[in-house]
Amino acid sequence: MYHSVGDCSDDPYRITVSPDRLDQQLGRLRRRGLRGVGMAELLTARARGGGGDLVGLTFDDGYADFVEHALPVLRRHGCGATLFVLPGRLGGDNAWDPLGPRRPLLDEAGIRLAAAEGVEIGSHGLTHVDLTRADDALLHAEVAGSRALLAELTGAAVDGFCYPYGTVDRRVADAVRRAGYRYGCAIDPSALTGPYALPRVHVGQNDNAVRLYLKLRLHRLRRRPAEGVL
Repeated sequence: MYHSVGDCSDDPYRITVSPDRLDQQLGRLRRRGLRGVGMAELLTARARGGGGDLVGLTFDDGYADFVEHALPVLRRHGCGATLFVLPGRLGGDNAWDPLGPRRPLLDEAGIRLAAAEGVEIGSHGLTHVDLTRADDALLHAEVAGSRALLAELTGAAVDGFCYPYGTVDRRVADAVRRAGYRYGCAIDPSALTGPYALPRVHVGQNDNAVRLYLKLRLHRLRRRPAEGVL
């Protein structure tokens, strides 16, 4: 799980990795015989009994720096990814982060460019709200409404949803399933399991080879296998 790729000097939430660090991290994957892909590709390969050499790469929030900094590094290593964007904040910024700094988000042209480069576009909701606290009308708009907008924007089906703040409960996961998504990505979905509550490992600027290995090992110990996902 990545977020922003760029300048790490002012990063109170530790959501940013530098292009050089991303290059090092993906290089380590490739040297181990692994390849980063989008989540839809990973799940398809797993459903067919394969995918042991694939790693799902996700980038949350749809920061504008994805096109400038992340995309060239992904290309260099022959990797794909899933980019989770906010169609209710096109060309806006991360106003939901009270500590800042303000980081610009992709506009329509940037999302279309990423899609044209083979990046899977998924929804992060409309505006980045905690869906576990949303009423039914807001939940529907954030989940189903964002999917419709992105399908119109990209001209392609939208398979993936990423829960803002990583928070999900049964009600929210069911809303994502009913809206027609194929899967939902969380961070640590607690007791939930399955394709609509996929856990992920956060990757940051300080994650070198040793830290990445330890994170992966601890993640496997903490999380039971997701039922229905091979």
